[in-house]
Amino acid sequence: MKIRNAKLTDIAGIAKVQVDSWRTTYRNIIPNDYLSTLSYKKSEERWAKIIPHSIVMVAEHNNGEIVGFISGGKERTGNYPDYSGELYAIYILQEYQKNSIGKKLVEALVYEFLEREISSMTVFVLEENPSRHFYEKLGGKYVDTVVDEVGGKTVNELVYGWKDIRSIIQEKNAK
Repeated sequence: MKIRNAKLTDIAGIAKVQVDSWRTTYRNIIPNDYLSTLSYKKSEERWAKIIPHSIVMVAEHNNGEIVGFISGGKERTGNYPDYSGELYAIYILQEYQKNSIGKKLVEALVYEFLEREISSMTVFVLEENPSRHFYEKLGGKYVDTVVDEVGGKTVNELVYGWKDIRSIIQEKNAK
């Protein structure tokens, strides 16, 4: 498994991971009618605009298939002045989850943030998403709950934060 910066040629793979991951992760959390409307083409168009302006990294299988990705950048809301960065999205195909790929992607993002002098970050995660415990295991602390609407359903998003993201990679280096 290789973690690397995304290129524009990765758009189709990133879109596939995002759409497929939404359909498996958010089944019965987000209305299934909404999930069925997700499209690779629309996702590709979005990522074509995002990749040149954000940090996007992919997890690439040895056969060249993109099986996961992460994106992040400056904290977008302005509501959390103690946090300068934000993990915008992380998705991994269901069959590759629970193999440390998520942790490796987060660590890669942390190194990229530190190079850009971003030393803290938040992440928003649906309260009903069982993967939210992943952030707790990485040392993320509960910061806030935000009410949002996705696919016509009101949802709670938990905001987790790390005041010093070096703690994520220090644990790795201590082993």
